[in-house]
Amino acid sequence: MTNDEYEYEYAIRADGLRRRYAGARGGFEAVRGIDLAVEHGEIFALLGTNGAGKTSTVELLEGLAEPSGGTVRVLGRDPYRQRAEVRPRIGVMLQEGGFPSDLTVAETVRMWAGCTTGARPVGEALELTGLGGRAAVRVKQLSGGERRRLDLALALLGRPEVLFLDEPTTGLDAEGRRETWRLVRRLREGGTTVLLTTHYLEEAESLADRLAIMHGGRIVAAGTPAEVTAARPARIRFTLPEGVPAGRLPLSLRAASEDGRRVEIRTPDLQQALGELLFWARESAVRLEGLDARSASLEEAFLDIARDATDPRDQTTDTFGTEKAGV
Repeated sequence: MTNDEYEYEYAIRADGLRRRYAGARGGFEAVRGIDLAVEHGEIFALLGTNGAGKTSTVELLEGLAEPSGGTVRVLGRDPYRQRAEVRPRIGVMLQEGGFPSDLTVAETVRMWAGCTTGARPVGEALELTGLGGRAAVRVKQLSGGERRRLDLALALLGRPEVLFLDEPTTGLDAEGRRETWRLVRRLREGGTTVLLTTHYLEEAESLADRLAIMHGGRIVAAGTPAEVTAARPARIRFTLPEGVPAGRLPLSLRAASEDGRRVEIRTPDLQQALGELLFWARESAVRLEGLDARSASLEEAFLDIARDATDPRDQTTDTFGTEKAGV
C-alpha cells in the first residue's frame, strides 16, 4: 500500500500536528503534536476550552496555514501544498463570512457560485438552508442567525466531500439550530464527511459520531460521546425525609450530603447503585423526594476534563496518556 492509499483510508488525517506562532521568547505553540483521524462519511466534533487550539487546528486541516510540524492529509492530499486539488472538494464555513452588506442574499450566492467548481443552483442552495424566502433581502438586513445560514449555503455550494463547520449554529434560535442539525445529518447520510467545532455541547452530543476534546494544544479525550461520558461517574440525587439522616444509607453507596437531607451519590455503575438505594428505601419504608438518577452528560464530562486537566505544556504526554483521536 502506498502512502497516498494509506492516507486516503481517512477523509481527514493528522499525525504529530503542530502549530507555532512567532513571538518573543520563542513564540507560542498553539497545537502540540496531535494525531487525528476522521472516517469517511462521519460527523466528527472538535471541542475545547477557549484557547485550547481548536481554531488553529482547523485552519491547518483546511489548508489555510502551513503546519510547524507533522503532516495533514485531506482526501489523501496535503491541503496546504496541494490546495488546488483539495479546495474544490471541500466546503468551509468560517465563524464569520464578511459579506458585502449591500448585495442581496441571491446576489451574494451567485457571486460565490461564479468562483466555485460545479456549484449548485442558487435557489437550491438557499432552499437547502432555509433562505429561499429571503433571496431578495440585502445582507445588511439579515439577522445574525440568517447570516449563519448564508455562511452555510456558501459552504455547501460546491457539493463538498468534506465539510468544515466552525461554530455553525452560533446566533440561531432553538428551532434554527435543530433544523441545521437535520441538514447536517442529511449531508452525512449522503456521504459527506463533516468536521465541526462548537461550544454547544448538546450539539456535539446530538450530532457527532465521534469527538475529541482539546486542552492546552493537545487532545485529552476522544471517542464516541458515549465513550467519553462513560469515563465519568453517573449521579443520583434525592432528599431524605425529616428524621432520616444520611448516615442511615448503606455505606457502599458512598453518599455525600452537606445538610444531612439533600444527598448526592456518584457511581461508576448507575444500575447497581440505584437498585441498592431503592431496595434500602423499600426495606426502610423511606420515601426519596426528588429522586433523579442519570448518567454523566457530555457537558459534565467536558467540565470535569477542563477542571482536572493540568497544563500539558509542562508534560511530555497529555493528561489521559494518549493524544490519538480515532486512530
